[in-house]
Amino acid sequence: MRHGKKDNHLGRTTAHRSAMLSNLAISLILHKRITTTTAKAKELRKYVEPILTRSKDDTTHSRRIVFAELQNKEAIKELYGEVAGKIAGRPGGYTRIIKLSAGRAGDNADMCVIELVDYNETLLSAKSAGEAKATTRRSRRGGKKAEGAATTAAPAASTTQVETSAPADTATETLKEGETREDKTEESAS
Repeated sequence: MRHGKKDNHLGRTTAHRSAMLSNLAISLILHKRITTTTAKAKELRKYVEPILTRSKDDTTHSRRIVFAELQNKEAIKELYGEVAGKIAGRPGGYTRIIKLSAGRAGDNADMCVIELVDYNETLLSAKSAGEAKATTRRSRRGGKKAEGAATTAAPAASTTQVETSAPADTATETLKEGETREDKTEESAS
């Protein structure tokens, strides 16, 4: 009986399953994002999260334990070098599973992308852009007027800039607002 045993065997023997999960973990660490079936991704998450947690503590003992699981020197270097630095402040949840809409062409298996959370640049840039622009729940008419006013104000501000190419002796002088470089040279000559 399998009371309380929640691991998905994925139709493989124990040795085959452990080798497959090790290979998937190595690929995830080296490439930061892989596409696989949903069942494999869920098992991989349970397999790789403790390894990532152990990588935060860079000791010989933890390196040996992780190497016993992965058996790949390049993956260990990447894990303890770049990946451990990025996940140092995160208390857990190092991976994200994103389900894909279409099934696999051959057997229509549910496919997904599993990735390291801190390495999704498109999602991180979208979050930072969303934080930079504060949105309100007001009508759209006010937004169009504000955008038009901002675009007309931008060219006016650019015309007040002064050209900075000058001889080496006057390059360190600063200009006051409304003052041109010729006015400054006349004052210094007198």
